[in-house]
Amino acid sequence: MKKTIYIILFILLGIILQFLAHAIIEIWYINLLINNFATYGLGMTWETWVLIHNIGAVVVFLAGAYLGFRQGKYWWHRIYKI
Repeated sequence: MKKTIYIILFILLGIILQFLAHAIIEIWYINLLINNFATYGLGMTWETWVLIHNIGAVVVFLAGAYLGFRQGKYWWHRIYKI
């Protein structure tokens, strides 16, 4: 039970960290798009950028959860040697 809670908390940490990284990257790039859409829009419309965001958000969320799971397992074995 202790191991399960430990890994779940690491998954939660991975999700929180990916949310922070996603927000920083998104704020940075949206500012670029707003200031000079012709250059940084890469020839795509706003609708395409929204689609890219939606797909990217799911991918980054799953990656954060997966990396949290892997780190939880790694550090559980590393600290408790079980």
